[in-house]
Amino acid sequence: MPNNKTEALMNTFLGKEKEMVSVIQSAFEDSPRLVAMVEVDKSASVESKCEDAFVKTNTINIPWWRNEGVTPMFPEKACRSTSVGDMVLIGTEKFKCDSFGWSKI
Repeated sequence: MPNNKTEALMNTFLGKEKEMVSVIQSAFEDSPRLVAMVEVDKSASVESKCEDAFVKTNTINIPWWRNEGVTPMFPEKACRSTSVGDMVLIGTEKFKCDSFGWSKI
């Protein structure tokens, strides 16, 4: 069974480095709030990173905060899924979820 260092080295070798992005809910809240840190493929496009974060923070078969690669950051027992109007922070750039796709803000 590989350890974390071995897995990290293999992922780097295979071009599968990961990075964390922030999911910020703002569509229905009085003020924006960080709800999750989501692991995405570092080499993916911005659009793919946003889409990956969106999918991982939506409840489909299990509550989204139990999805692999998701670190919940909300204090309550539950949290709504990501919706149009919410944001993803990648590094220092913020992207808003639109009806179709993402826009940089």
